Amino acid sequence: MSLPKDLKYTKDHEWLKLAGDVATIGITKYAGEQLGDVVFVELPKIGTKVNAGASFGTVESVKAVSDLFAPVGGEVIEVNEALIKAPETVNADPYGAAWMVKLKLASASDASGLLSADDYQALIG
Repeated sequence: MSLPKDLKYTKDHEWLKLAGDVATIGITKYAGEQLGDVVFVELPKIGTKVNAGASFGTVESVKAVSDLFAPVGGEVIEVNEALIKAPETVNADPYGAAWMVKLKLASASDASGLLSADDYQALIG
């Protein structure tokens, strides 16, 4: 499985893309494969403040309900409303159309402890 090199990853299988002080967050293809077919996504409201490592929503699949954990802390400035109507996008396009939230970073240093694509690939084998 080829991972996008421009993203950072967590041990909880989220990905993060930084653009200035805005972080776009989603879950990895590996996470989607482990979950199976995603049937529901619950995301926070715009304006919600989240702490790094805290749950910010859930993904429900045919197998389980899993928490989504914020790789960084910040304030939710955008939510991917399209996932509410088409949660299966998480399986089909995890690194593109299936982004989940955009956060205005509380601290840019939060992202420094995240995994590179190579480190994440080593984690998942």
